[in-house]
Amino acid sequence: MLNRIIQFFPLWALLLSAIAFASPEFFAQFKFAIIPLLSVIMLSMGLTLTLADFSRVGKSLKAVLLGVSLQFIVMPLVAMLLIYTLQLSATLSIGMILVGCVAGGTASNVMCFLAKGDVALSISMTAISTLLGVILTPLLISFYVGQLVEIPILAMMLNLIKIVLAPVLLGLVLNMRFKNTIKTVQPILPLISMLAIIFIIAVIVALNKSQIMALGPFILVAVILHNGIGLLAGYWVTRWCGFHERVCRTIAFEVGMQNSGLAVALAMKFFAPYSAALAGTLFSIWHNISGSILASYWSRRPTSDETTETQVQSEQLQN
Repeated sequence: MLNRIIQFFPLWALLLSAIAFASPEFFAQFKFAIIPLLSVIMLSMGLTLTLADFSRVGKSLKAVLLGVSLQFIVMPLVAMLLIYTLQLSATLSIGMILVGCVAGGTASNVMCFLAKGDVALSISMTAISTLLGVILTPLLISFYVGQLVEIPILAMMLNLIKIVLAPVLLGLVLNMRFKNTIKTVQPILPLISMLAIIFIIAVIVALNKSQIMALGPFILVAVILHNGIGLLAGYWVTRWCGFHERVCRTIAFEVGMQNSGLAVALAMKFFAPYSAALAGTLFSIWHNISGSILASYWSRRPTSDETTETQVQSEQLQN
């Protein structure tokens, strides 16, 4: 039942966004809850992690290095390409760069599972990119938009430590210390994360109603292209490097699906007006829609490993 509810994440996000768009006064008053809710999401992620997730990095080091490199190289560069191609305003440009410079989103783990990818690799990559992002995200943002506005790198890093690093590490410690107790609540953690992110989306929609009416379709095109190019680059670069199909699918989701909720929180904290958060808001909705569609398509297609295994079994039966 819970999995069924979570699978319809895009629908719930669109529904609550529509309600927030129609009644922005109610949701706008919860602006203060965005960062605490994001910390709840990061804590939920930490509660699902173990040291074994990090030890797997050594076993799949090449895949992890390639995926994380693509994450922090391709997505910011694609954002810059779209900014110049579509001639986005300075505020919207900042929003696009924020989305491009944050780590991978936790929703990628769910999509990876549905698409028959390497879930262990997906979890490891999300954890590693999240931790690295505490340092890399502010540096990348400064590099790409430092000419537009002054970037408080140290303050941003400190906020990321509080919003991301501390909750993740706390969740990891709690999971190690109270493993049996935490195990009982782990099934509902994805639901908690989903509820938190759709409420964040609703609040941002409420705060940006006028901007969405004026710029929504235009920035939506940029978001769709950004996400699509990330998914394609993650898959095909990995395939060209000779990795198995399961790894290619996994890295596609890790690169194309961003922690856009964090991008929204950073936009709200360090940039004005609120339209800087518009790209992150739309990305939060769209990447779950595109991810669900792609995961559904791949779920019906066997991986190359499965195809090879089937062929071997067939040959054995014939002999």
